[in-house]
Amino acid sequence: MTTGRAAFWRRLSPAAFWRRRLRPWRTRRLLEVHLLVLFLLTAVASTALFLSCRQAQHGAEALASREAPAVQGLAATRLAALRANQEAHALVEMDLIGVAGSGETYRSQLSAADQGLSRIADRTDQDLGTVKGLLATYSDSLSLGTSRYRDQPLMQEQKLVEADSLLTREGVGLAPRLKALQQVQMKHAEATVTMGRWQRGGWWLAELSLALVALTLLSALFVLRDRCGRDWNPYLLAAFVLTVLLAVVPLMATSSTQDDLDGVIGDLWQITETSWRSGPEPAEAQQSVTEVSEGVRQKMADGAWTDRVYRGALVGSLLAIVLPALGLGLRLDNDYWRRR
Repeated sequence: MTTGRAAFWRRLSPAAFWRRRLRPWRTRRLLEVHLLVLFLLTAVASTALFLSCRQAQHGAEALASREAPAVQGLAATRLAALRANQEAHALVEMDLIGVAGSGETYRSQLSAADQGLSRIADRTDQDLGTVKGLLATYSDSLSLGTSRYRDQPLMQEQKLVEADSLLTREGVGLAPRLKALQQVQMKHAEATVTMGRWQRGGWWLAELSLALVALTLLSALFVLRDRCGRDWNPYLLAAFVLTVLLAVVPLMATSSTQDDLDGVIGDLWQITETSWRSGPEPAEAQQSVTEVSEGVRQKMADGAWTDRVYRGALVGSLLAIVLPALGLGLRLDNDYWRRR
């Protein structure tokens, strides 16, 4: 009874099922088909994996080098302009105009705003010409109101009111224009890191192809042991292990990187909204933006290891093509092709 049950289970085993499926094929033709299928599948999987990893790496690099600095720079420029206005009014209200060193704070803020716009120009494709012109006019009005007309209260007040208008006028003022630029820049940043339909399709194609490669490798190993009486082929075993690693490691790395990038986008939104909600204390908002920006830089630096994963995936993809070709090609050459 036990022997009959064991024979019954052997007939239903995966090995018996696959042996019956492959029975009509001659061994040589079977190995040649496995070799061809493996070559085609590994070529497709390697190409899809390479392109998908490269796209993810490009997104991370673009966010770190261009999009995030532009968002941070726009927020810093807006806060610097707001703080310059606050400091200039404080000088007038406290009657400190003319006191040595009293205007350094607002002048340094204007300088920081101007330098910020200059740095942003290299990191965004948005037109900053109008904003730069507004900032220059706004700086002139503040300077005239706090220095040239310090002995003429009416002109001083007029210039400061003019500066306020240039800064805050709805739709056309410096602060509203910077806010509009920030909104557009945040959309650019989100689009840079968002995984699109084609990129997701690339990952699905890579993973499906690698799964088929693994199954084909197992089938080739089975054929060599079942029909050729060979031990486990080291090339095919190495290719199988490599295939599993290629299916797992790059995907996990990309998933981790995507989570980090989503976190960076959240931090960039926090920076942007802080610059919008600065209220009466832009100095505190500047400190908050500086702290969050440091966290963003740290997250982007922590994600730099993805470049090593990308290079490893590239080398592994090439080996995934070569190893099965060597394993089956050498066996076919030794057992069949030389005997023609």
